[in-house]
Amino acid sequence: MNPARRRRAVHALITAWTLAVVVFIYLPGATLALASLTSTRYFGFPIVKWGLDWWRKTFNSIEIHQLLEVSVKIAFIVMVVSVAIAFFGALAFARYDWRGRSIYQKLVLLPIFFPQSVLGLALLLWFNTLGLDLSWKTAVFAHLIWVVPVATLVISIQVYSFDPTLEEAAFDLGATRWQVLREVTLPVLLPGIVSGCLFSFLLSWGNFPLSLFTTGADSTVPEYLYAKMVVGYTPGVPVLGTVSTIGAVVILLGGYGLILMLRRSRDRRGTL
Repeated sequence: MNPARRRRAVHALITAWTLAVVVFIYLPGATLALASLTSTRYFGFPIVKWGLDWWRKTFNSIEIHQLLEVSVKIAFIVMVVSVAIAFFGALAFARYDWRGRSIYQKLVLLPIFFPQSVLGLALLLWFNTLGLDLSWKTAVFAHLIWVVPVATLVISIQVYSFDPTLEEAAFDLGATRWQVLREVTLPVLLPGIVSGCLFSFLLSWGNFPLSLFTTGADSTVPEYLYAKMVVGYTPGVPVLGTVSTIGAVVILLGGYGLILMLRRSRDRRGTL
């Protein structure tokens, strides 16, 4: 086999393998979407009767509105707080060399490796010991314990590629520390911050174990889906699952587009 034909064969194999992996990953999501488009209570294939009845019933439900409100509220607050903490944590993690840095790097990532169900149970016992009533607020605190290390790690990846001479040059030109942070550090690290926002929001939105132990009466979408799969299944389950999947894809594509815009803007300023 000549080299050109071998390259074409390798390219065809890689393409076929990639398509197989994509189908394997996304076929369950497609099945979920199909299950939400049936007018019958239980999913069967081929679908006998198509319809959007369960979409209408789901979004006309006050309970679903409350679930979405609680889930969005928790995920948004967790995103804002975790990224604010993770930004400075990432600078300490990857930017500055200080005594105790290696210990800090290990401790800050430790919650990631805890089983979330064990962490949720420990937090539940702690909240009960303190006499705190479980609600979405305690769920925010629980999510932060697990999400902040992830956001710190994501932003640290961007920090590792940060050239410290940029800050030194700004200081030499008479800039204050606040000006350097605002005009140099933040713009350079903004793609990493956006990535941290995406990870934080989506990880909090889809978190089930921590929410199960810490939300109390304020249920989230993952808790509702689990409860309906155990008892009282309705096609509203695949409807919410489809909405969550589509929402995650839209958020990821929007975030990726924003990162590309930021990089192009930074490259454009660099050429001026």
